[in-house]
Amino acid sequence: MLLLVSVQNVEEAKQAIKGGADIVDVKNLQEALVGSAHPNIFKEVKKIAPDPIHSSLTLGVVPDQIGTVAMAVHAAGLLKATSVKVGFMKTEYSFALETLLACREALEGSNTMLIGSLFADNLIYEGGLNPSLMVDLSVEGKCDGFLIDTLVKDGRNLFDFISESELKDMVMSAKSRGLSTALSGHLKLSDLDELARINPDIVGVRGAVCSKGDRDEGVYWEAVNHFKSELDRRKSEGLKFSENISVDKVSNKTSRNFKGEVVIDGKGKSCAGIIAALSEQINLDKTSIVEVIIPDKLNTYDVFLWAKNDNHSIMNQHTDEDGNLRILVKP
Repeated sequence: MLLLVSVQNVEEAKQAIKGGADIVDVKNLQEALVGSAHPNIFKEVKKIAPDPIHSSLTLGVVPDQIGTVAMAVHAAGLLKATSVKVGFMKTEYSFALETLLACREALEGSNTMLIGSLFADNLIYEGGLNPSLMVDLSVEGKCDGFLIDTLVKDGRNLFDFISESELKDMVMSAKSRGLSTALSGHLKLSDLDELARINPDIVGVRGAVCSKGDRDEGVYWEAVNHFKSELDRRKSEGLKFSENISVDKVSNKTSRNFKGEVVIDGKGKSCAGIIAALSEQINLDKTSIVEVIIPDKLNTYDVFLWAKNDNHSIMNQHTDEDGNLRILVKP
């Protein structure tokens, strides 16, 4: 899980970077229901964000104006944003889809990733687009990934609108299709255990990393650092597999000398990338045993679940000398 911190200006970006944020997401919280930052602010943020820190842009809730939205997305590509998020609230599914497809076309020739976004609390608004459609919308809209966020500012957060199990299903479904996954929405330190079980690629926060925990007080580097440390601790410790997701064909008699016929190196890949690579390999070759290297223990949880759901066998597993888990998968 990567940590995304929402910032409104250069000073907040400096605090996020100092605290160890993986992604600095530039937005304007004063504009409508979350809006876009001025291009010059993003340019200044991008200047101070060293590799491998990503600089992303949020368009917030976009208007029902396809050309206008596509033009804004095109500008994000010209600014070389790592990603641009296009959010929908009271929009028909077909119109949101048409908008995303126009945005995909507008990013042609750019390395900027297109992220579709729906809000967990959309259904409390008349005509709100159901967030359960997020995976289908992202796939059909040719997005690189999705973000589920919230709009309410009444103390409720993501888990007040969508259950942990529903979010887990959405994230796993998206990962199996190669989409990156991001969850946000007034998340706090106390939500990290639930987030670890869901294991999105990205966790987005603001209020939790602001001074005094107040999103209007500004991002504070020590709060960012603490949140990042707690998130990383869960990544390194992993999860205890519950009975309903364990793969019963795992062998305790692991031979460390046994190698897969095909090796997928998951180092540097997101969980979605690992599962997509496994799926692609098995679709091409259903006879070879695949060895996958997993450096992030939380991703192990999802690989086991993916294997069980797709009826693949986990032959054995062991930890190598570098601390990476190596798993053998038989299609």
